[in-house]
Amino acid sequence: MTLMLVHKAYRYELDPNNFQRSSLLQHAGVARFTYNWGLEQRITLFKHNHDAERFTDAMKQHKLLNSLKKTQFPWMYECSKCAPQGALRDLNRAFTNFYRGRKTGKRVGFPRFKRRGVRDSFRLTGTIRFEGRKLQLPRIGKVRVKEKREEYYHGRILSVTVRRRADRWFVSITVEETCADPTPMQGQKVGVDLGITTLATLSDGTTFPNPRALGRRRKKLKQLAKSLSRKKQGSKNREKAKLRLATMYLKTFNIRQDTLHKLTTYLAKSHSTIVIEDLGVSGMMKNRRLARAIADVGMYEFRRQLEYKCQWYGSHLVVAPRTYPSTKMCSNCGNKRREVALSEREYVCETCGVRIDRDLNAARNLVTVSLPETQTACGEDVRLLANPLGLTEKQTSVKQEPNISHGS
Repeated sequence: MTLMLVHKAYRYELDPNNFQRSSLLQHAGVARFTYNWGLEQRITLFKHNHDAERFTDAMKQHKLLNSLKKTQFPWMYECSKCAPQGALRDLNRAFTNFYRGRKTGKRVGFPRFKRRGVRDSFRLTGTIRFEGRKLQLPRIGKVRVKEKREEYYHGRILSVTVRRRADRWFVSITVEETCADPTPMQGQKVGVDLGITTLATLSDGTTFPNPRALGRRRKKLKQLAKSLSRKKQGSKNREKAKLRLATMYLKTFNIRQDTLHKLTTYLAKSHSTIVIEDLGVSGMMKNRRLARAIADVGMYEFRRQLEYKCQWYGSHLVVAPRTYPSTKMCSNCGNKRREVALSEREYVCETCGVRIDRDLNAARNLVTVSLPETQTACGEDVRLLANPLGLTEKQTSVKQEPNISHGS
């Protein structure tokens, strides 16, 4: 039996008391201040120096921060040293992605300063362990977890990332586990076509409705945003209105994530091979009439989850190239139409005269993509099948995403 070392993250919601809540806010503030301090230093160095000293890294900045902490930032000693360390590593990763993006031609934005109350988070390492329903965190203490904890993992805790969403605190525990290479999944091959009206249509005729997490709450979100704009800056009523709006956005996010997790888990656990399209989501988002609806589906998140879950459960993931005519081709006779308007929800073949739902026709075309198997995925290998249609390796490859799991 082959063993593989994987990193997984388990997410819980914390139930801190007032003292712990203040400590969590303080740690998030230290991390935010350190990130902005490091970003400002990098910009200053780049503007005023014209030699090798115009660049720096996380280690150099951390040493400089430690030398200034006692005289200029003594209040940092009230928090764990891991919070500023993690912030500087995040900043260094942001600049690495920015420079790599410029070299490869990708549009990667320049790192920006963080604002208070927007994506507050920090990372901790060190002595982290569960004691019943309480999580021991460095310098913060034992924080109660809302849900009843079960033995989801059997490995070594590497770090925890604490985030605030609305008025709720969540912790993601990164664990290093040794898992057995999954046995190949026994099941049928299925093609999956994503859509807006219907979230997913399978080649066997099964459909999954789109919950429209954002679309169904758009009117309420407008009302809450309007109420927030009318409140006086700095008032308590404005903070209450801001919290109500953030809570509604969090609920929208949770509904979308729950739907995608259930769908991708079902596909990975019950089918041996799953065929999806390589959708150009960024290009699709340029359609101003459909951009909001496309973003509400979460197409990239669907693919990301499906990639790592196929590795966990032993199924294969096939990504058909963007040039594959799944929508224009007839699933009955193979005739290819020149154009298919977006308003045509039913595909009508000009040759055999078959009439079939547009999404079902595309899903059946996807399931016929026959690709020879490559090596079995194990460890860091991706379960991807090669393409016999004369495509390049770049067109048929899929970037591996880190393994992520949820505690619920």
